[in-house]
Parts: sequence; C-alpha cells; structure tokens
Amino acid sequence: MSADKCSIDKLLLATGNAGKIREMRELLTPLGIELVTPAELGIDLEVDENGETFEDNARLKATAFCAASGLPSVADDSGLCVDALGGAPGVHSARYAEPGGRKRKLLENMENTEQRAAKFVSSIVCAFPNGEELTATGECCGEIAREPRGDGGFGYDPVFYMAEFGKTMAEMTDDEKNAVSHRGRAMRELVQKLKEYKVN
Repeated sequence: MSADKCSIDKLLLATGNAGKIREMRELLTPLGIELVTPAELGIDLEVDENGETFEDNARLKATAFCAASGLPSVADDSGLCVDALGGAPGVHSARYAEPGGRKRKLLENMENTEQRAAKFVSSIVCAFPNGEELTATGECCGEIAREPRGDGGFGYDPVFYMAEFGKTMAEMTDDEKNAVSHRGRAMRELVQKLKEYKVN
C-alpha cells in the first residue's frame, strides 16, 4: 500500500437502517475489516439527500460520515424505478409517502396499468479521509406485484416480484436475496474494489 493510501482496518457503515446494516455486514464481513455503525460511535448525523442521482446521494452520505468519524465510510443510496411511472419513485423512493404508506401509494398508482416492469438500483460510495473514493452500482430487474407478499426484507421488498424465483424479495431467504439483489451486486463489486485497494 502506498504512503498516501488510507488504512481500511475499520469501516463505518454510514446508515441507521437496520436492514441495510444487516445486509452490508453479511457481504463485507469476509474482508476481515472491523465494521462499525454510527450508533456504535455515538454519531447522530442527518444528511440532506438532495442529489440528482443515487450515486450523488450515496456520495453525500459517505463523505459526511467520513468527515464526522475520520474513518473510511460506506454509504448506499438505492431505490425503485418503475417503468409505468416514468422511473419514479427513483431517488425519492424513501420520501415517496409517509413511513408505512409507500407500498400502498405505489400499488394505488399502479392499479390501472398492466405494465409492471421495475428495477431496484443501488449505488454505493466508500469515501476515504484522504479524499479518495470507490464506487459501485448494482441493478435488479423484476415487476410490481398486485399486493404485498412476504414478511422478510424491508422497504418495497414485499411488492417487488421476481418471476424466476416465483417470489417477492420479502419471501426470499437472506442468502437468496443477497445473491440477486441490487445491493448484493453493488456490494460484491465494492468488495472486489476494496480488495484491490488494500493490495495496491
């Protein structure tokens, strides 16, 4: 590792979302890097996610938490893009409706359409204290179910149906979901880049 490289013995998972933390831990633990959360460090930080793209928002979060902690920080911004809604809710997925009402609003807006194609997109940024960053993106294609199914996952998982599995994401096991999900794909790309970063 060159002199200007940052140590990555410890990574901050820059989110308070328990579901995201669980998925990130499962995918990053094999790297042998200590993983910590903002809560564990006593960091309470609200980042204004006003970027135009998922990567913009991930970068805003990663750099803010990196500055607050002094640690390399990994942030994800992800969302659901529905063809029939012109790509909405997109970067506004988390703010599409009040908490607990997002799936209902989506199904109401899809009620009179047969075009159900959709994709999940995840962009991940790892920001380092020296100003360097690593980025990764993953997508997962499926369709919007007619009604919620399954108790697993979080967010829009109960209404995101994958025909090849015959299940919504909320009906999948953690291993099934991580193998095909947008975040799983992005995290595997990031893991490879982190391995190369450590070697170089």
